[in-house]
Amino acid sequence: MKFINTLFLSLLISTISTNTNAEETYIGDVSMGAVEHSAAFTQMKRMLGEWKGKLYQQSGAVVDTYSKFRLVSNGNSIVETLIEDGVEMFTTYSDKDGKLVIKHYCALGTEPMFTVASMDKNSIQLKSDPRPGYHPKHHNFVKTMGWTFNDENDVRVDATLHLDGELQVQHSMIKRLN
Repeated sequence: MKFINTLFLSLLISTISTNTNAEETYIGDVSMGAVEHSAAFTQMKRMLGEWKGKLYQQSGAVVDTYSKFRLVSNGNSIVETLIEDGVEMFTTYSDKDGKLVIKHYCALGTEPMFTVASMDKNSIQLKSDPRPGYHPKHHNFVKTMGWTFNDENDVRVDATLHLDGELQVQHSMIKRLN
């Protein structure tokens, strides 16, 4: 009986050690450690993958849109490549001090930052962070962005932009490709 208990305990310790090591990432001999993510970051992870659809602008124009969301930096950042009407842009999503921080590298030539305005189980809405110092009368920039999940493969993306001193409203309807 003593042998069986010892064997069971050895297997249990071995299993625990294996599971712990499987979750840890190293670069060389440096552990990257574990990071807890905000609920907003976890919500944005729902967008991982490729998406395609149509962008409906306030002017009435309708153009193709494509997004690819990838998890990078040991799972601590999301990188989005966004292509609207053939024009490529880039957005990053990561946590800082327990809050989601977003930076958009826009085709308008600005780099607005965003914070979470609201979130529930089916949506996340972002608002412009004033720190970059953009002013609606002097700069063209994205003011708000938001995702509403109709389901895991069908999403509405809403955005407002300051263009030449006027606030423009647009939305996209996108579907998951993979």
